[in-house]
Amino acid sequence: MPDPVTETLDVPGAMLTYDVRGELTNRPLLLLIGSPMGAAGFGTLASHFADRTVVTYDPRGVDRSIRGGDLIEMTPDHHATDLADLIEHLDAGPVDLFASSGGAVNALALIAKRPDLVNKLVAHEPPLAAIIPDSAAALGAVEDIYATYQRDGMGAGMAKFIALVGYEGEIPADYTDQPAPDPAMFGLPTEDDGSRTDALLGQNLRGCTSYQPDFDALATAKDRIVVGVGEESGNQLAARGGKAVATRLGLKAVTFPSNHGGFLGNEYGQPGKPEEFAATLREVLGDRTP
Repeated sequence: MPDPVTETLDVPGAMLTYDVRGELTNRPLLLLIGSPMGAAGFGTLASHFADRTVVTYDPRGVDRSIRGGDLIEMTPDHHATDLADLIEHLDAGPVDLFASSGGAVNALALIAKRPDLVNKLVAHEPPLAAIIPDSAAALGAVEDIYATYQRDGMGAGMAKFIALVGYEGEIPADYTDQPAPDPAMFGLPTEDDGSRTDALLGQNLRGCTSYQPDFDALATAKDRIVVGVGEESGNQLAARGGKAVATRLGLKAVTFPSNHGGFLGNEYGQPGKPEEFAATLREVLGDRTP
């Protein structure tokens, strides 16, 4: 696969940084996105699509994509606008789009607003807490994470986040009354460094999980939407969000190998099954085996 070529794009309030592997004349492009995960998390997955032109990017406020102005919380609609600007800047639409986690929520917002820019969307485990049966308890737990982060810092907030996303099954009404997890259990700092700029906890957490997709708009594009869930994800929050989207659209969720990060190599020291994951992704995109 060609080495990535890094470029930037100025958009209102931010400078987006993106990487292109291959020639932009090859269509459709394969755009790989996460949120708040940036381009660095998709190196292994991209390597399994050497026959295609692959684009990755850092969402605004993440890694190399610099935000301007006040650090307000972001919504999927904000990110969808950035994605539309990027695709139009590349003159690359419609694209094939693999979107994971918060990126899947952002991609659902994109295809609802700009279906002309998407050839096929694979939305992998969107953590849509607002549309699951126990939404009140789940969103209450999210609010508690955000409040903990603002009060006690990243370690305390992230420990609660890890506990929530790994919880199996419906979130009980008394979930936030349970003892808080110890950040040290997860190798997280126990002291507050005073910063409040974390892209996940401070910028994207509440807007992403509370998002209400436009299902009427999505229904008109559902023949181009694939919803994916991890075979090891069980009844964890993000997998349940994916299943809820599939049910609302009358689709059957596709099982992908491994877990929420099944496409990862060793980017973050928690490898999934990237080769098998890429094979499933290629199949649902309708690609021939290279």
